[in-house]
Amino acid sequence: MSYDRAITVFSPDGHLFQVEYAMEAVRRGSTAVGIKGKDCVVLAVERRALAKLQDARTIRKIVSVDNRSALAFAGLTADARVLVNKLRVEAQSYRLTMEDAPSVEYLARYLAKIQQQFTQRGGVRPFGIATLLTGVSAEGTIELFQTDPAGTHSKWKAQVIGGRNSKSLREFLEKQHEDDMEESKCVRLAIQALLEVVDSGAKTMEVCIVRAGGTKETMTEEAVDVICKELEAEQEEKRTAGTTSSGGGD
Repeated sequence: MSYDRAITVFSPDGHLFQVEYAMEAVRRGSTAVGIKGKDCVVLAVERRALAKLQDARTIRKIVSVDNRSALAFAGLTADARVLVNKLRVEAQSYRLTMEDAPSVEYLARYLAKIQQQFTQRGGVRPFGIATLLTGVSAEGTIELFQTDPAGTHSKWKAQVIGGRNSKSLREFLEKQHEDDMEESKCVRLAIQALLEVVDSGAKTMEVCIVRAGGTKETMTEEAVDVICKELEAEQEEKRTAGTTSSGGGD
């Protein structure tokens, strides 16, 4: 039997192949990085090269859910559009019913529930995206959550989704991340991680800062480019120093 044809049938070794194929779609997507600091979360995404005549404003990998939360995704853009619209409707419905904004935990749980529902019944397929969702928690702090095509959600201090190098980038973040980092340090670390996978620097990056209280700021390409050049200059200095010291040893 071809176990990868039916979404509701487990293979003998416990796999749901359609869900695993959806996760492969995420791996083939562009890289997204989320880093939690002292009073902010930085979302940074790799933006694939655009066609010469294409309007860059129509391709967004970081989107607002409501006025206190934002979402970055990796995977199929069309799937993300559908899922984000469902999440926005739920956020507004919650606000209308409860007369209060939903917490980021509630939004992450709802998003994971929708993704999980599309793995458990026939006639549908899983959403081919993973998300990094940030916003204000019930306690008023800023938090970072991840969801995946299987419908699991988890809370993170720093996370990478999408791209073939996500594992090595996650190991890089594990070494570099510190608790309660300032906003500027979070931004530098997120851009530094993306520089490992992008070729064109700031032109192919999108960076958004979500601060305590839910205020959002999307960095301009010029501001990102300044940090990129600083990081590249630091790397060049280290390489030069390393070459000089090895030459001196001889």
